[in-house]
Amino acid sequence: IMICPCWEECELQPGDVKVVLDPGMAFGTGTHETTRLCMQFLEKYITKDTTMLDVGTGSGILAITALLLGTKSAVGVDIDELSVKIAQENADLNGVGDKISLVWGDLTEKVSGTYDVICANIVADVIIRLCQSVTAFMHKDTVLIVSGIIEDRCGDVFAALEEAGLNIIEKNQENDWVSVVVKRKA
Repeated sequence: IMICPCWEECELQPGDVKVVLDPGMAFGTGTHETTRLCMQFLEKYITKDTTMLDVGTGSGILAITALLLGTKSAVGVDIDELSVKIAQENADLNGVGDKISLVWGDLTEKVSGTYDVICANIVADVIIRLCQSVTAFMHKDTVLIVSGIIEDRCGDVFAALEEAGLNIIEKNQENDWVSVVVKRKA
């Protein structure tokens, strides 16, 4: 995956997926460890049949990446109205504006349905709060990718995931940042 700011030219290698981005005032430029960790998991779990929910979409980078990797649909939600506008502009820049649905709201309050992949690249306290509602959007095979966890907060986040009935199936770390993939307990 090659993140290319809209004002730059990027050279691609065969097989590269180019994500054009103009983050404006929205969070998410693709340079942070947590975003890279999420993208690595998206590359593994996205298929042509996947439906994806991106909680805290910011610039839309993760939902757009999922669409460019081949997912059939993506929903992005953000509490910041400006982020929703910028995410749509970025989706349009990447030619996937018609495949993304963007929602202005707090976490999952305005979302419905279940998804194959749910991604939340947000801070630990918000992930802990999300644990109270996220399972309503998960079917038995859904993978939930959470990132934005500073190493010192892993215990708190892992306890909240466990309490929500979720098992960690994969963990990745870059510097002090941790990302995990979880599924519902059998």
